[in-house]
Amino acid sequence: MRYLLDAMLGNLATYLRLCGHDTVYALDRDAEADESVLGLVADEGRTLVTRDEHLAARAEHAVLLRNRDTEPQLRELAAAGVDLTPADQPVHCGRCNGRLVRDAAADSDTRPDYVPDDAEPVWRCRNCDQRFWKGSHWDRMVATLADVRDTSEETAPDG
Repeated sequence: MRYLLDAMLGNLATYLRLCGHDTVYALDRDAEADESVLGLVADEGRTLVTRDEHLAARAEHAVLLRNRDTEPQLRELAAAGVDLTPADQPVHCGRCNGRLVRDAAADSDTRPDYVPDDAEPVWRCRNCDQRFWKGSHWDRMVATLADVRDTSEETAPDG
């Protein structure tokens, strides 16, 4: 899925990207005004995720969230049918949403200082050059998503 998160929901971007969703954060595109947000949604065929009722009502496809905190917001997304299963291999940069590629340079002497020596595999963003690996941050996010999915399944109505 392709999502656009409004200015109030930046913390959700990394989680959705971890799940393989092409997710744009409005402020990363200098789109704070409603018209700019709606223009991006329409031009790029995205589903708007917002806490703004009036903005959601104006978008062709929108998910309206009520909560202010990230974990309850993730539960709301799960209840709305958003797949929150982490991707086996990361696809989108958690920082900028760029496409990730396996970083062959990470195996050589050119490994950036911030990448641990035991990190394997390492991916690099084609846009911002940020490196990613499955470390403790990844593990915490995966655990949060598992908890959200488990809680969502427990509270889902029987059908």
